[in-house]
Amino acid sequence: MKVINKIYINGEFITPNGTEILELINPTSGQKMAEVTLADKVDTQNAIHAARMAFKTFSKSTKDERITLLEKIRSVIIKRQKDLTDVMVEEYGGTYQFCSMVSQFAIDDFTAMIETLKNFDFERTIGHSKLRLQPKGVVGIIIPWNMSNGFICTKLSTAIAAGCTAVVKPSEMSAQQTQIIAECFHEAGLPKGIVNFVTGMGDVVGAEITRNPGIDKIAFTGSTAVGKIIAKGAVDTMKRVTLELGGKSPNIILDDVDLETAIPTAIMGAFLNSGQACAAATRLLVPYDKLEQVNVIAKNTVEKTKVGDPKNEDTGIGPMVSKKQFERVQEYIKIGLEEGATLLVGGPGKPEGLEAGNFVKATVFTNVKNSMRIAQEEIFGPVLSIIPYKDEEDAIAIANDTAYGLCAYVSSSDQERAYRVAAEIDAGRVCINGILHDSKAPFGGFKQSGIGREYGEFGLEEYLEPKAILE
Repeated sequence: MKVINKIYINGEFITPNGTEILELINPTSGQKMAEVTLADKVDTQNAIHAARMAFKTFSKSTKDERITLLEKIRSVIIKRQKDLTDVMVEEYGGTYQFCSMVSQFAIDDFTAMIETLKNFDFERTIGHSKLRLQPKGVVGIIIPWNMSNGFICTKLSTAIAAGCTAVVKPSEMSAQQTQIIAECFHEAGLPKGIVNFVTGMGDVVGAEITRNPGIDKIAFTGSTAVGKIIAKGAVDTMKRVTLELGGKSPNIILDDVDLETAIPTAIMGAFLNSGQACAAATRLLVPYDKLEQVNVIAKNTVEKTKVGDPKNEDTGIGPMVSKKQFERVQEYIKIGLEEGATLLVGGPGKPEGLEAGNFVKATVFTNVKNSMRIAQEEIFGPVLSIIPYKDEEDAIAIANDTAYGLCAYVSSSDQERAYRVAAEIDAGRVCINGILHDSKAPFGGFKQSGIGREYGEFGLEEYLEPKAILE
């Protein structure tokens, strides 16, 4: 059993002031795998102080100096890529294929930000004035348990590029993952205080980051409900916020596609990260006259999707991160049945032979009405709703009939048609013919899926404050 009893403040691994011990349970076996000592309010304040002191110097660093730091961090992460993947599989239960992709994306984030920074002008002429883009200050980074280190690398690469310093509050459920990524930043030799990691509870560490006047900006990824709490708390000290929140992403299958190709891809998108992903394509919109054909292909695809040990490379769906999350997903499956949706495959309970872990049957409901809770609420598990539509206009209306607007997906054999439909969807990112990613394209939500953007120039500007100098 592992014991994690250090946090990372001002360039050192130190014993936290906090004394509360949290047990970490392996989601695959249900057995205890580690203990973590949680940081408290005092630890958070110490980290904020360290970041503030470091900001005085780092905010004046040059573009070349920041690029050098980003390159050093990237080289260490490349060296530790296997460790980062393996610990995610063990602690979180993410499948090997997904976790290895996340580790590569973490490297790509640094590569993309280095390239962005090289071509980014911090001083410009606007009208008759000079514009100076200066770092916003100390950033409080609060992230969830799914894809923990991926979020850390996205946000920290951007913060460093902007000349900001940071206090990171990772999920307490990701303590082993955080230990390794903190070691990466330490080995890269950053000046003290630029990056600090404080593992603790949201209502302790997260609350202090939200209210402390020493934090100038909050970058948060997580649920819409928690994002609203952070936004309300941040306004008291006028903190800037970037909030990447929940989603209920539509995937529109237009009537001209090859269903034998599009539907298996749609299933993969719905069950992305075992369904524990804000970008998961959990609403599959299909033409009424193709519903039965879609049902057959979807059922066959899901029945061939392996639910099991996430270490195995052929596993498509791993366990839910915790017993609490397992029970949440079970409740939504029950709700779907009660609402009258047709259960195509899966259903309540655990798959046979996987009773020890937090495993959910890969579940698909069909003939779902978009007004049903399973079509409107973020489930965060491998549960897909197939929703029939009448025509293209109806498909767009259904896609937009949601409180969320993070991601969307469109499949068509006609690229121009797909683009036309994509342009009508209220979402921050729309993928055409696949589950796609671009480390330079902006990512963020419309409506209740968030505020602000991440990645590339748009993400970098979120960490900068524009100052106009008139002469």
